[in-house]
Amino acid sequence: MTTQSLEAKAKALNDELEALDLAGRLARVAGLDGRAVFTTSLGIEDQVITAAIGSNRLDIDVVTLETGRLFNETVALIDETEETYGIVIKRLHPAKADVDAYVAQYGMNGFYDSVDARHACCGVRKLKPLARALEGTSYWVTGLRRGQSGNRATTPFAEADLERGLIKINPLADWDIETIRAHVATEAIPVNPLHSRGYPSIGCEPCTRAIKPGEPERAGRWWWENDEKRECGLHVAEATSSIIPNASGAA
Repeated sequence: MTTQSLEAKAKALNDELEALDLAGRLARVAGLDGRAVFTTSLGIEDQVITAAIGSNRLDIDVVTLETGRLFNETVALIDETEETYGIVIKRLHPAKADVDAYVAQYGMNGFYDSVDARHACCGVRKLKPLARALEGTSYWVTGLRRGQSGNRATTPFAEADLERGLIKINPLADWDIETIRAHVATEAIPVNPLHSRGYPSIGCEPCTRAIKPGEPERAGRWWWENDEKRECGLHVAEATSSIIPNASGAA
């Protein structure tokens, strides 16, 4: 598909999804030609999406990036969610060769030392496994919301991901955190207990802290860095330059 046709298809789908509720948005994506994959970090937004997929038995694969540095609470929630909704969440792990190469170059916790080292860690533990997750995928479902950060304030419901040659679907783009919390309570959706301990956004354990009153939702991610728009590179292409090349046969 050409760049122009992918963008046109995403624009039309965005307009269509805007008029639907969450279940309708996900059902529409599940009914499209081509494989749809939802990548979950087990955060509260992602749990809402997983619940909708599982409860409605939608044909959308659910995948998580098991980085090897997740909180124990996050890992336990994977099993609980599978049991609650009768689904399988596919776990993708980083390649051992990639991790070994990173540790040899930077040290196990070298991501604290520089932005480049942190990007390299995200590359090894997240970006490469994500690339495997999205192989052969036409639609990538995410939990991105406009209220998560200034960097995500214009998140559409559907957008062309030209780098990966697919359409990214953000079915919760217009949901605020209060709406999400109310939905979780009403539907008894299992969530990470860390949310109630001051962690609105949860990633790898060494890279996540609880936020202080008044801080943005994602202030606890990579808190030692100064860039207000810091990301891991999954949704903003800033972390690809420092990926250790060819450690597992892929750039």
